[in-house]
Amino acid sequence: MKIWIPHEHGAGLMGDLPSGTTVEVLPGADAPMPSAPDGVRFWVPPFLARDDVATLAARLPDLEVVQLLSAGAEVWTGQLPAHVTLCDARGVHDSSTAEWAMTAILSHVRGFPAFGRAQAAREWSYTPTDELAGKRVLIVGAGSIGTALAARLHPFEVTVTLVARRARPDEQVHAVDALPALLPHADIVVLILPLTDTTRGLADAAFLGAMPDGALLVNAARGAIVDTEALLTEVSSGRLSAALDVTDPEPLPADHPLWTLPNVLITPHVAGSVPGHHRRAYALAGTQLHRFATGIPLENVVTDGY
Repeated sequence: MKIWIPHEHGAGLMGDLPSGTTVEVLPGADAPMPSAPDGVRFWVPPFLARDDVATLAARLPDLEVVQLLSAGAEVWTGQLPAHVTLCDARGVHDSSTAEWAMTAILSHVRGFPAFGRAQAAREWSYTPTDELAGKRVLIVGAGSIGTALAARLHPFEVTVTLVARRARPDEQVHAVDALPALLPHADIVVLILPLTDTTRGLADAAFLGAMPDGALLVNAARGAIVDTEALLTEVSSGRLSAALDVTDPEPLPADHPLWTLPNVLITPHVAGSVPGHHRRAYALAGTQLHRFATGIPLENVVTDGY
């Protein structure tokens, strides 16, 4: 059985491989194939795959499993042959993305971006800041990353409310249709949900307009979940602030007005880009490969509902 992975060092991070496994490296869909595509049954594509990378699957006649290194699977859903199982990397990015969201929130409430600008100008700009204690945080997306963020927020004396696609009363998780009633009471709204047909543009003018004056929007999910023009209207007026690890479009063009707004913090899609990412992601791929080779059901299977 052949398996293709995108990094030379990946094989060493997958643990002991099933007998008869041949590992080859394909760094990207536009790179030369390391061998004939026949016999590739398990493929681990690059982390931040382009929209056209899924088309390579049609050229792998024996492909049965695509194991992603990313938690997001929007590039892949609906693009693979029916007999190919798609699995995401749910759980791999929980700590790093939750850390990014915590850092973004604390940086905003304690005024670090402004202090950073003052330091660059060598100005001793004494200014009292806000605080996180007592804030009401609404997390839209109650998956593994959302719950990891909630766990990190609780010691900061905040009120955390979780929202998911469907309500989970036993876990005190609200359904997404409760957002109109929840948004007006949130000081901080964190988006950490997958990009699907139903979540695309979820944070539109009505969503943002329901947030109270002075609220912060944090997007650690996908840029297209937010209506960029609607967000630009709100942050340009100063009514809302934003911390964005993802944007639409992405990369954000150099002349885009979001870059220059003092109440907008932008990082270049780095929430999951930490040293431990490859170790955790390839460990998952190794576990999945063993499951596949021994006929045990795979984990993290991406379904039509995503």
